[in-house]
Amino acid sequence: MTNRVLRVHPDDNVLVALEPLAAGESVADGSRTLELATAVAPKHKFTTLPRAVGDPIVMYGILVGRAVVPIAEGEVLTTANTKHAAAEMHAATSAPAWSPPDVSAWQERTFLGYHRADGQVGTRNHWLVIPLVFCENRNVQMIRQAFEEELGFAPPDLYRQQVRALIEGLGEDGRGNTQGRMRRSGRVFENIDGIKFLTHSGGCGGTREDSRNLCGLLAGYLHHPNVAGATVLSLGCQHAQGDLLREEIAKRAPQFDKPLLYFEQQGQVSEQAMLTAAIEQTFHGLVAANQVTRAPAPLAKLNVGLKCGGSDGFSGITANPAVGHAADLLAALGGTTLLAEFPELCGVEQELIDRCTEPRHAERFMQLMTSYNARAKAVGSGFDMNPSPGNIKDGLITDAMKSAGAARKGGLSPITDVLDYPEYATTPGLNLLCTPGNDVEATTAQVGAGATVVLFTTGLGTPTGNPIAPVIKLATNTALATRMPDLIDIDCGPVLSGASTLAEMGEEILDLIVAVASGQLTRAEQLGQDDFIPWKRGVSL
Repeated sequence: MTNRVLRVHPDDNVLVALEPLAAGESVADGSRTLELATAVAPKHKFTTLPRAVGDPIVMYGILVGRAVVPIAEGEVLTTANTKHAAAEMHAATSAPAWSPPDVSAWQERTFLGYHRADGQVGTRNHWLVIPLVFCENRNVQMIRQAFEEELGFAPPDLYRQQVRALIEGLGEDGRGNTQGRMRRSGRVFENIDGIKFLTHSGGCGGTREDSRNLCGLLAGYLHHPNVAGATVLSLGCQHAQGDLLREEIAKRAPQFDKPLLYFEQQGQVSEQAMLTAAIEQTFHGLVAANQVTRAPAPLAKLNVGLKCGGSDGFSGITANPAVGHAADLLAALGGTTLLAEFPELCGVEQELIDRCTEPRHAERFMQLMTSYNARAKAVGSGFDMNPSPGNIKDGLITDAMKSAGAARKGGLSPITDVLDYPEYATTPGLNLLCTPGNDVEATTAQVGAGATVVLFTTGLGTPTGNPIAPVIKLATNTALATRMPDLIDIDCGPVLSGASTLAEMGEEILDLIVAVASGQLTRAEQLGQDDFIPWKRGVSL
């Protein structure tokens, strides 16, 4: 590496250390030389000018903080000398201007996906088993126990003999041909990527808003093109009623036609009777779902979530802007992308407002940001408290600094829609989706909004995955990719060394998206990392 420091934007008054720097040594800042007042660890920032109390700290060309004590030229920024600050937001003053990247090399590219009757195309073919209320979690686990081992997915016990009998009953009639299939793969249904069991702690006892949001989220998963059908278990007396779920499904899919098997325990003669019926009907649903095979689809059918977690001081310099270039390529191809994590858009609101294609989108974004921050403050928090100890340790010391780097995942394309949680994306292009920054809550919400693949950048390492959509992990630095190869799918560290440009890395990311969308497993899928946490509004950053 030839450069020891980096200026991210010409207007910045801080530099980023790319390697350990000692107090008293000199570094080049353009045409001038700067003497360091303190030691600076890699990924951390130091001032290029002295700062008095209240003076702005500028990075990525925007306000990311203010000095709370005098800061010397060449002094490292810390939580002791810098506090969060962000520019005020206001209505857009002009229409967005954008020069799309050249996508001629991608126009004829396709991926192999599962085509659904409503025109959506999935990247996986799953069957869901979900509870409407936490009281049914145990019964979901009983069904899971029965199916996973017998179908070649995992553990044994009580209802396995029933599933085994159902398998044997298929015979070798061309529709099942199960014995031959099991000899080849160990799995009964070769065109089904998995049966996914989504347990949760909601559905009753919280607010009615919580229950409606849960039903909306589950409706998004049921409508999702990666899902062939579902089995739903209900107790019967909870807030999250079956009628509420059906109402939320109808909002997203008025002509919903997937198999939806619904079982209410309080209307059954016994738990065993319910589970026996649920297992039998689910099995026959799997037989039908197994008839669907992959077929070519244009890249415009992709819906890609853009997420970061375990971020470090290089996130906004390597992986996030590389993902942003891939997002711009997808937008130019007619695909859909989802930029979420509203607490991590604090400080870059105006840039995003100015990119909205319609004033109503800008207005909705401002309203959602304002109300979310207010609700967080009402429970003793706020956007300024977003950076985690790991973020701070690795150089992200204010929320605006973290946000400025996080927003780069959205590239430069116009914003075509703004969605509240748990709405479903229907507009191609870049969509803003209101979610927390919390890794699993945000990823869960993005998939509930229709993301068929999720790009997840990380500088510190995180195992986060999703039950129905593949999550691609991108390391911001080569050291992480080397240290945690079982979690990382692609190393964006070459951007830092100069071995790859952001555009080249973005194209490499898009290549990987196509491969994964066509069936290549991600590291998270190989690990069986199926994370699912619904968001309760206002209590999570």
